[in-house]
Amino acid sequence: MFDSNCCVSSIVNTARPSQGEGDLSDSDRRGQILEYLRDSPFASARDLAERLDVSVATVRRDIDKLDEQGLARKVYGGISAIDGAAAHGVFARTYTERSDLAVAAKNAIAAEAALMVQDGDAVIVHGGSTCFRLGERLAARNIRLCTNSMPLAAMLGEMGSCALTVAGGELHREPRILHGPVAGAPFFASKFFLSAQGVSERGLLESHPLLVDAITRFAECSDRIVALIDSSKFTAGARNLALPWSRIDTLITDDGLAAEHRAMLEAKGVEVRIAAVRTGEP
Repeated sequence: MFDSNCCVSSIVNTARPSQGEGDLSDSDRRGQILEYLRDSPFASARDLAERLDVSVATVRRDIDKLDEQGLARKVYGGISAIDGAAAHGVFARTYTERSDLAVAAKNAIAAEAALMVQDGDAVIVHGGSTCFRLGERLAARNIRLCTNSMPLAAMLGEMGSCALTVAGGELHREPRILHGPVAGAPFFASKFFLSAQGVSERGLLESHPLLVDAITRFAECSDRIVALIDSSKFTAGARNLALPWSRIDTLITDDGLAAEHRAMLEAKGVEVRIAAVRTGEP
């Protein structure tokens, strides 16, 4: 199994014992939750309970109400900002929503990435829809593959023949990754393939803190880091820096990449590979 040094830290969603409720009214308490989401795109129920000095059960009722009113989105373990609510106006779409975006570009990028994998390689493939498409292409290869993606692990377990290691921990249904401390030997990889929510001059960006933590830990276990980023993400932002450009060896993108964005990458010392998108593919 995967080593705790290379896995995502666990956030345990357990209710604490009943405690005296704070003096805030329901509306004031929910207002404070929304205010918190302006600076952080995600908050766990436990963290909010501690901040507001109320029980986790009370916070969950608040989360249900805010989700019902369309002011925030209820997610596994807590609450997430919706479009425009976070500081940079960024909300991490659900896995299903992301899967339906830039399909042709993601397929082309995944095909190019698969060419970098040799028989006998040990690779880590991160969660996300582009990485899932890479995993499909590696399913029958003579390689060792480690992933924290529940959809990819399920597909490889059902249809693949490659040696599969699944990063252990708890399942977070959004963004559909497993994370948590697990005992055992570490999985060291020749390549770590990942995507990201957005890109900036600083590097790869993510909104969800669990993804940032997972990416950081996987990067520590890998000789080479390969980012799979479709060109639309160069105009998307997110709050948290996942990896700086100094940590990225290669970036694979599609032929929609703007000249200024390619120049920025090359100035940062990142190898850029362009995948041609087939005409007529969605």
